Amino acid sequence: MPPKIAFDNSYARLPERFAAQVAPVAFPAPKQIELNRELAESLQLDSEWLASAEGAEFLAGQVIAEGSEPIAAAYAGHQFGNFVPQLGDGRAILLGEVLDRRGQRFDIQIKGGGRTPFSRMGDGRAALGPVLREYLVSEFMAAAGVPTTRALAALTTGEPVVREQVLPGAALVRVASSHVRVGTFQYFAARQDTEALKTLADHILWRHYPAAAQADAPYRALLDSVIAAQADLIARWLLIGFIHGVMNTDNMSVAGETIDYGPCAFMDTYDPATVYSSIDQFGRYAYGNQPNIGLWNLTRFAETLLPLLNENEEQAIADAQEALDKFQPAFLEAYRGGMMRKLGITAPRQGDAEFANELLTRLHENQVDFTLFFRRLGAAIEPDSDQEQVRSLFVDPTVADALLDSWRRRIAEDPQRTEDRKKAMDAVNPAYIPRNHRIEEVIRAAVDQEDFTPFHKLLAVLSRPFDDQPDAARYGTPPLEHERVRATFCGT
Repeated sequence: MPPKIAFDNSYARLPERFAAQVAPVAFPAPKQIELNRELAESLQLDSEWLASAEGAEFLAGQVIAEGSEPIAAAYAGHQFGNFVPQLGDGRAILLGEVLDRRGQRFDIQIKGGGRTPFSRMGDGRAALGPVLREYLVSEFMAAAGVPTTRALAALTTGEPVVREQVLPGAALVRVASSHVRVGTFQYFAARQDTEALKTLADHILWRHYPAAAQADAPYRALLDSVIAAQADLIARWLLIGFIHGVMNTDNMSVAGETIDYGPCAFMDTYDPATVYSSIDQFGRYAYGNQPNIGLWNLTRFAETLLPLLNENEEQAIADAQEALDKFQPAFLEAYRGGMMRKLGITAPRQGDAEFANELLTRLHENQVDFTLFFRRLGAAIEPDSDQEQVRSLFVDPTVADALLDSWRRRIAEDPQRTEDRKKAMDAVNPAYIPRNHRIEEVIRAAVDQEDFTPFHKLLAVLSRPFDDQPDAARYGTPPLEHERVRATFCGT
């Protein structure tokens, strides 16, 4: 039997219509690929036991620990703009909630745990490739300081799953501050279940926004808080070139964390229209459209809260609109502030935003690698520095010369020493991102050859994204033409 785990399952204590009790499916031979020992210890879990064969059985849901109450949560959602009144955890099973050393609450969930009452036509399983992708990307995001769900463990299950082809089965053990989504609120709003909406809102106030719970108008404060969290989150995505790929309302966490890494990807050459997701045929969730979609999703969230905002519908709509009007300013403040830090500007002034926009336009026109440009910029502060590393990224190197001259004139007026500026820039401009071709390389080795060495090597590099790692130079290079990944997939 597993050791005593201090589960405290607040979501399972909500009314029955919030979730279905369901046990994970039996797997023939679960085996660990990776265990996040540091995360386990922060959650007050015994990492040595989790690394054992018995620990693998627990992580795979084959042994239910005392206090665990496995459930699959109900939710709805807009998928590519089309409302689906019932979705729910079709292949994810929440084992329970634990408190970390600071007393913060976290869900432990198995993704790929088998069929649930919400699976519809799905098998509830997960294939190996998407599990490895989510592990790598979510752990990179955490290392880069972006709010995100985390990966506690990745396992093979010992059984095949059938997608377009037969693939190795796997499971991801995911950790999140909660798995409540905009779609969770939509589920009850669609049923006109105001009592459940209030219960859910009170739960989220208690769990994520305790200060808002003390406000004179707590549900308006909840809306304000979620809007602010999402504005900051999406700004952080853009600043590292991240494309979520499937920003449906059921994939938007009200806790302000990045959740549900499906066909996600990172932009190589800068282009706001960049799309990788194979199912996003019209660019709804393109890189540069993510703020607009974030606001669209938040508008759907605000609609669910109308009965709680004010008994007078007209006033409730006015209150919601007033809150939503704050998204764009909040996003721009977070994004522009982050862009100034990427450019090494500590004292922003009028004209800086226009300079940044002009710079990005030139990057687009010259097919410049987004990540490498900002990382190399820090080494080109001095006029006599070797700027060839920056120039070589441009189709027209003379454009790089003009940009560097303008940028150097600007930072010369900024009150920071050169060495401090470079250090600060390197702390926000990653040297390494989960480049799509490297992830595919990892997946191919694991799926085709059962070789997880490339996965472990890439994970080690991505866990230190801001550090120069001379022995990992290949992970920082953009793809050659034949290596380019042009489409990514959900894996469901």
